[in-house]
Amino acid sequence: MQASLIDFFNKKVAEYNQVSFVPNDPVCIPHLFSQKPDIEISAFFAAIFAWGNRTTIINKSKELMQWMDMQPYQFCLHAGKTDLQKLLSFKHRTFNATDLLYCITFFRHHYTYHNSLEHAFLPGGKKPDTIYDALVQFHQYFFSLPDAPARTHKHIANPAKGSTCKRLNMFLRWMVRHDKSGVDLGIWKKIKPGQLICPIDVHVARVAKRFGLLERKQIDWQAAEELTTYLRKLDAHDPVKYDFALFGLGVMEKY
Repeated sequence: MQASLIDFFNKKVAEYNQVSFVPNDPVCIPHLFSQKPDIEISAFFAAIFAWGNRTTIINKSKELMQWMDMQPYQFCLHAGKTDLQKLLSFKHRTFNATDLLYCITFFRHHYTYHNSLEHAFLPGGKKPDTIYDALVQFHQYFFSLPDAPARTHKHIANPAKGSTCKRLNMFLRWMVRHDKSGVDLGIWKKIKPGQLICPIDVHVARVAKRFGLLERKQIDWQAAEELTTYLRKLDAHDPVKYDFALFGLGVMEKY
């Protein structure tokens, strides 16, 4: 990549990686909270809901948090039958009450034994060698509970099946990246920013191809890895910061 193009991308990162970016992006949801488990649970739901119109995603995420009395951790751990029944009408696109109640069951199980959701992404409780390993571990663990609904699988992506895992990679970006801008929360320490995989969708892929960062035609896990490999040439320690530039150029500026 030419030096002028690197400068262009760095300027776009600086432009979009600003606290002013937060209110109109799903990352605003975990920013509503200060306690680690609340941040993790709210971020997870906001990320899983993140397809389609951003305003709708934010509104549905806020609606769910309000139904959880703005205490998602306490709700997931201690909600009784009556509390859970009020969630039966919740729906966001194809995500419905069956999916939601299983997620709550999973969180209740997980936080009974661990104080952070990061552990769910650590194969054998150890730092993952790759994000691929972390996501495969999470998928297996998430669906390890009895009576896990088959329909919920479509909401929790698995790179082993070729998925880009865009929403989970975005969730990991929020949890792992930390800088002075205040957008990403950076509350996890065992997974490193340099390991992250750039979230990729049609908008990001379009921009990446336009600037010669991506050759693969199919938008899948291999494309996500190919793009990230290129971004690591620009910044090996924090390649996914360029998600801000690619997203901004693709979604906001319609490149």
